[in-house]
Amino acid sequence: MKRISAKDKLLKYLFYTIIILAVFVTILPILNVVALSLSSSEATMMGKVLIFPVGFNLEAYKAVFQNGSMIYSLGFTIVLTVVYTVLALFFTLCTAYPLTKERLAGRKFFTTLIIVTMYFSGGVIPEYLLFKELHISNTMWVLVLPGLISAYNMIILKSFIANIPDSIEEAALIDGASDFTILFKIVLPLSKAVMATLSLFYAVSRWNTFQDALYFIQDSKLFPLQYKLQMMLNAVQTSEMTQFEGANTNKLTPENLKSASIVFASVPIILVYPWLQKYFVKGVTLGAVKG
Repeated sequence: MKRISAKDKLLKYLFYTIIILAVFVTILPILNVVALSLSSSEATMMGKVLIFPVGFNLEAYKAVFQNGSMIYSLGFTIVLTVVYTVLALFFTLCTAYPLTKERLAGRKFFTTLIIVTMYFSGGVIPEYLLFKELHISNTMWVLVLPGLISAYNMIILKSFIANIPDSIEEAALIDGASDFTILFKIVLPLSKAVMATLSLFYAVSRWNTFQDALYFIQDSKLFPLQYKLQMMLNAVQTSEMTQFEGANTNKLTPENLKSASIVFASVPIILVYPWLQKYFVKGVTLGAVKG
């Protein structure tokens, strides 16, 4: 067996130390928020809570789950995220596939045009005027349609599809398959890894975004969960407490409610990661082999 030198051992231990510190720094704020949501109001106000709950208390979560608007917003956000992710994947696939074909006239022009959108945008005011003219302002579709195609995600998928051997498509064409048949019966099944990765990108992006609701939504029934959370975090303490009907103000502080609401809004999307994690690295690396 090859003997490991003292220098290699030192580097190994150094890397382990850095990784452990990185994990600790990453998870510490999460543990602090969870601990605050489960702690008593006295311990929270006195600043005794670090990473473990002090004076275990579930009143904050009871207040969150008893709040009808939060539950409704959670349901709406789940539906919104699913609809957005499915449509975004469909249109990204339909955009990326033809851009890999040299027989497409103007292929480089269209690719450049899409890439330009990564660096420049029309601005909020032109977007507002456009959405108002299209009659999608203050509707669910203003949260879906503008971001259906991400240029970054399209490039990843385009690079992945470009790596699929041309011989597969040529054999399908000889058998009389159309471009749509090749796309949905050959390319799509071979692209499960990258599609799963992009679905995670799109879902997390939609779940965490609230700026579009801030600019273009006035109907409270269309507020995504993150926007509701942002409104609560920016509210003054007195109004913040009144947002939770049935909350026991003697056992809770605004900090308890903030932390419980943050956990409430974060858990659903966190639960998605284990299902898609095995595809994540494979999907991104395979899409980065060929430009």
